[in-house]
Amino acid sequence: MFRAKVLTALLVVSSAAFAQTVPGRSPAVVLDTPTTFPIEFMNSIAAKNARSGDAVTARTTQIVRLPDGAIVPKGTRITGHILAANPFVYNTTPYAVQKPSVLSLHFDSIEVERQAVPLDVTVRAMADPITSEEARTPINHDIDPSGATVQIGGDQRYPWNAPVTNEDGDVVAYSRKGGVYAHLIAGAGCDGSSVEVSVGIYSASACGLYGFDRTSAEEVGSAAHPSTLTLVSTHGSPKIWKYSTALLEVLPRQQTVASR
Repeated sequence: MFRAKVLTALLVVSSAAFAQTVPGRSPAVVLDTPTTFPIEFMNSIAAKNARSGDAVTARTTQIVRLPDGAIVPKGTRITGHILAANPFVYNTTPYAVQKPSVLSLHFDSIEVERQAVPLDVTVRAMADPITSEEARTPINHDIDPSGATVQIGGDQRYPWNAPVTNEDGDVVAYSRKGGVYAHLIAGAGCDGSSVEVSVGIYSASACGLYGFDRTSAEEVGSAAHPSTLTLVSTHGSPKIWKYSTALLEVLPRQQTVASR
């Protein structure tokens, strides 16, 4: 009887251990603050021809370190979909107030450790492809031959120096293996952080839209509408071009859970 009980106990323990170590079975990944994802859009999205449900794809542009120590590699896939797309139609009536054209999308998930992890994020900053490429291109001229680049938002990054400085010369970020990391600086509706996060080609204080002329963000992702980006314009149909970039910031879990 005793031997039978011991054998049964060993089988239970062995089964539990096996369940925890089954190949391909990873613990659930949970995203929490402070976490940011510098991303690049992999397809163009335009209010003129997009339809509700159309796919949105993006990828991370540098390594992201999660609060639990896990690493999200550069090139990690992010998926989403179009919520609404209303093209701009010009009203020729004299003095008419033009009806806004709307492009709204939702960031659904990010693939981490072979898991599609749901996203609850806000779009802290976003830039068109030209502005994004300028941030990657060294300044090469007689005044400054150092090969420095200017982050979106104005911070300067030097190839030979780890510190990244703002316009006043203060160190606000660091170039490290895998990308640029900073404490986020609050301002213009964006919050700050006291923990280093990934910022890619963005300044620590970057906030809002860059290069999206005559377009405004009606929604960037909030506790009530997490992961939702809504662009509006009364001058044309909003468009997010392929290779546009953005800095996504994970929303506090307590806020998003309470809003549901």
